[in-house]
Amino acid sequence: MKIGTAVVLAGGPGMRLKPLTDTIPKAMVEVYGKPLLQWIIEWLRDNEVKRIIVGVAHLKEKIIDYFGDGTKFNVHLTYSTHTVEGGTGEGFRLAISRYVDQDVFFAMNGDQITDLKLSNLANFHAEHDPLASIAVTNPHCPYGHIEIDDEYNVLRFLEKPSCPQALCSIGIYVFNREILSHLPEKGDVEKTTLPQLAKSHHLKVFPFRGSFITVNTSKDIDEAEQELRRMYG
Repeated sequence: MKIGTAVVLAGGPGMRLKPLTDTIPKAMVEVYGKPLLQWIIEWLRDNEVKRIIVGVAHLKEKIIDYFGDGTKFNVHLTYSTHTVEGGTGEGFRLAISRYVDQDVFFAMNGDQITDLKLSNLANFHAEHDPLASIAVTNPHCPYGHIEIDDEYNVLRFLEKPSCPQALCSIGIYVFNREILSHLPEKGDVEKTTLPQLAKSHHLKVFPFRGSFITVNTSKDIDEAEQELRRMYG
């Protein structure tokens, strides 16, 4: 299944990245030599998604001035303004109702670095045909683990291993346009729309085993730079 449109929310104030975000939006915080949003736009382009609607709010002019219409990145960018207080529900609702005509499209929170192949997510969505699909992965435990034997001898130390019993959303979705009727006036989709869809069995999860980092703190920036260095040299 070919999906060529994405809605990317880039309106958050990035409170946990202060003081960096006092004068620039979170989307413009530099990660390994580029603004965070540039990594996302180039990743979308490399996955053959070239029509991108960017939801903007906090210090939006700095995003618009830098990226323009997207020509220099070989994509087509459109901007949809929403309020910070409106959350992801308002951001997605306004962007979709204003600028998305396609029946199926990608949607994302716009703060992640990943090597997810979007064609795999699109094909999963086409096969299962839910109202929405979420890419999920096993989170890493924030603490190191110690593995022992039956006699309490230490066998090895595991540095922040993944938790195979847990799944977390990576904030990347495929939506059918009819999701509009499930989006709130204000509030986050993670607390409103997605639980509602789960109850009615209109939500599927796509297990993803690749690289993923959400950039919310200065520590996340350091980890993202290490991962990008590994991926791109």
